[in-house]
Formats: sequence, C-alpha cells, structure tokens
Amino acid sequence: MNQISERLAELQQDSAVLIALYDQEDRLRYANAAFRSTFVIEPDEAPLWSELMRRNTLAGRGTIIRTADFEVWLVSAQSRRGKLPFRAFETDVVDGRWFWMTETVQQDGWMLCIASDITHVKQSGRDVRQDRDFALRASQTDELTSISNRRFMMAALESLIAGQGAAHRGAGCICIVDLDFFKRINDVYGHQFGDDVLIDFSRRVQPVIRRRDSFGRIGGEEFMLILPDTTLAQAELIVERIIAMVRGARPVPTTPSFSYTCSAGLAELRPGETAREVYARADEALYTAKQSGRDRLKIVA
Repeated sequence: MNQISERLAELQQDSAVLIALYDQEDRLRYANAAFRSTFVIEPDEAPLWSELMRRNTLAGRGTIIRTADFEVWLVSAQSRRGKLPFRAFETDVVDGRWFWMTETVQQDGWMLCIASDITHVKQSGRDVRQDRDFALRASQTDELTSISNRRFMMAALESLIAGQGAAHRGAGCICIVDLDFFKRINDVYGHQFGDDVLIDFSRRVQPVIRRRDSFGRIGGEEFMLILPDTTLAQAELIVERIIAMVRGARPVPTTPSFSYTCSAGLAELRPGETAREVYARADEALYTAKQSGRDRLKIVA
C-alpha cells in the first residue's frame, strides 16, 4: 500500500494535468507542479483562492477574468464556488491555454480541483459552450448584488435536503435575513441609496460565511443563508456574528450618520422535511424577530 501511495504521489506531481486541494477555508493545501506553474505559485506558498485570483489578475497572469470590476466578479464567483458536491466548467489562462476544470467537494468542505488542457478543442464549439456558461451564471446571479439569486438558492436548498438521506450526512440549517425598515430607507434617501445598502450587506456577509455555505438574495431586501452540516448552536453563532457586524456598519461615506440593521429567522432541517416546509419555519422565525423589535435572531423549534 505504501508503494502505491508513493507511486501515486509521484505521478500526481509529474502529471501535466493540474491538481490542487483546498481546505474548508479555501486555502490551497496541495498543488502539483503543473498547477503551481500555471497559476504562478511558489512551492512553499499556501494562498487563499481569493488572494490568488486577486494578485494574478492585478499582475495580468493566470485565469482570464472578463469583468470591469474584479471585486464584483469575486463576490459572484464565491457565491457559487464549492457549493455543490461536483461542478465542471471551462476556463482559460493568459498564455492561451483552455482547461476543463472539475471541483469535487467533500462533506467537510475540502475541495479537489483537477484541470485538463483542452486547447485542441475546436474554437467554434468552445465559443458556443462559453456563451452557454455565461448564460447559466447569469441565470443564477442576482443582477444588483452579484451574489446568488433565488433560483440558485432554492436549488441549493433542494440539494441539501436530498443529501440528508445519504449515509453519514450531518444536519443543516437555513436562515432568512431581512433588512429592517428598508422601505423607510428608500423613502428617505432614495432608491439608489437603498440599492447601495443592499450591495453593502451582500459584500459584508459573503466574506464571513464558510465556502460550503450558500448565500443569496431571494427577493427585495430578503436574503437566505444555507448552512450544510451545521448544528443549530453553530448556526446561531454565525448569524449572530452577521447581525452584530451589520449593526456596526456605516456603509455610505457621504452619510456617516446612517446605519442599518437586520433581522433573521433560523431553522434546522428535520428528517423527511421538504424545502417548502423548512423555508416556512425559517420565515415564521423571521416574522417573530420582526414582531419582537427587529435587529435580532429568532430560532424556530
């Protein structure tokens, strides 16, 4: 067995296929020589994925990012990255190569990335597939905030519930978050100001959650957070941290006195429960939070 493991390790290191392993926090823990060469990573480096993408984009190397605003692209990419057990897509790099990239995610959040060079694929077919991928991403992304939209979030919730029946799958929770007195914000400051608050909220929450968590806008000033393999006590800590962070935010530099809050309803998945049922319980908890004075979390039993 040791001989097989050693041989496998040698082959991975020498392979032209790009191989990388990221931990739950999206920090690179292993990359073979081909991966490190393509994305310009030193042998002793272990950067976060976001750090790697940011520095390579600034240096004009690595993955080609087609966007006028990298930070907006990053938020959008992180809202989809590592949320599904398996994902496959095409990507290209600045040296002209194209890769077929796969992401395989374990229950605890570790992710294996494997990329194969498909530069030889006919260009016309590649353009069609790229247009398809762009259209798919657009259909799953909220246009204003660039995080996941209701369609993506409901599909992620259905996927989580389907996984509850699999062996060794742990519990999970969902949380519905609503910005308090949002209509008043729009009425007093204007709708553009309100849009800025929605964007601010999205930007603040995305870095706080774990990579395997899903976060999206499901309508108006309402957002959903899906926390796989998370107990109610663990989820409560995460959501309370978000509420406290928002409470202290001053999102508009031109109006430093302005602040806002949010309310949240949290529910833990029950065996045999449907997406509609757990959503309704979380929504009920949110209603209770609103009725109890807002700027707080309520948990439904």
